[in-house]
Amino acid sequence: MLNDTMMTYVELRRATGYKFHEARILKSFVAFADARGDEVVRTATVLAWAILASSPQQRRNRLLLVRRFALMVNAEDSCHEAPPPDALGSAKFGRKAPHIYTADEITLLLQAAASLPPQGTIRPVMYATLFGLLAATGLRISEALSLQYGDLTEDGLIIHKTKFNKSRLVPLHETTRRALDVYLTVRKRHKKDDDSLFILASGKTPAYGAVEAVFLQLARSVGLKEESGRRGPRIHDLRHTFAVHSLEQCGHDRDGVARHMVALSTYLGHMAVTSTYWYLEATPILLKQIAQAAETMHKGDVP
Repeated sequence: MLNDTMMTYVELRRATGYKFHEARILKSFVAFADARGDEVVRTATVLAWAILASSPQQRRNRLLLVRRFALMVNAEDSCHEAPPPDALGSAKFGRKAPHIYTADEITLLLQAAASLPPQGTIRPVMYATLFGLLAATGLRISEALSLQYGDLTEDGLIIHKTKFNKSRLVPLHETTRRALDVYLTVRKRHKKDDDSLFILASGKTPAYGAVEAVFLQLARSVGLKEESGRRGPRIHDLRHTFAVHSLEQCGHDRDGVARHMVALSTYLGHMAVTSTYWYLEATPILLKQIAQAAETMHKGDVP
C-alpha cells in the first residue's frame, strides 16, 4: 500500500513539471519500510533508514525528502507521520561562491580547447564550440548536450529538454551563430549515429562526465585550477558568469534592472525570478553601479 501511495506522489510531482530524480531514493525508503512491515510512514522508520546514508548531509537530505512525501500524504491520511526537520540536527549549509570568469579567462579556455588533440578532428572544434556556447548563452550543460541538429533555427536555439520540462527559445548573438556555423561545417564531414548537435568522431555525443573531465583538464592547463584537487572554477560557473555579466549591462537604471531580471530568468529557463537571484554575485562593476545608485538616492535625485 505504501508503494502505491509513493507512486501516486511521484506521478503528481512529475505532472507539475519536475523530473523528480529523487524517486529512486524514495523507492529505497519504501522498500525499507515494507521490510519492517510498515504500511504508512513512521518517524522511527524514516530515521532508521536515513542514518544508513554515508554522510550527515546525505542523511539530512534523506530525512527531508521523506518528510515532504509524508506531509503530502498526511493530508489525506493522518496515520502517516512526518518527522521533524531537525530530527538529525540543523542544516549546516554555506553557499560556495561561484567563480566569475573574466573575458580573458574564457578566451584562454577556448584557445586551450581548440588545441586539444588530435588536431584535424572534430574533437577540438566541438569542445571549443560547446564551451563557447555555454559562456555566450548560460545554457545548462545538460541542455547543450541534448541539442539536436534541428534545434538550431534562424531565430535561435530551441531548448526542448529543460530542467522543468518546459521548452524555450534562446536567441543567439551573431558572433555565437557564426561560431556554430563554423562548427557545423566540420560536423557535416564526420560520421554521425543520430542528429545530436555536439558529437565526437565516433558520431556520439560525449557524456557529461567526459565533458566535465575535459573542462577540468583545460582549467588546469591555463592555471585556473590547481592539480591538488582543491575546488576551483567549475563548468557550471559559466552559467553564473553569463548571468552576472548580463546584469552588468544594465547600469544603475532600477527600472531597467527589474525588466532585465525578468528577461534573464526566462532566457535561463528558470521557473521563477527568485531562482535567478541565486546566480548573481557581486563584482567590481556591479558594486560600482550600486554605489552610484545609492549616492544618487542619497542626494535626493531619485524619488
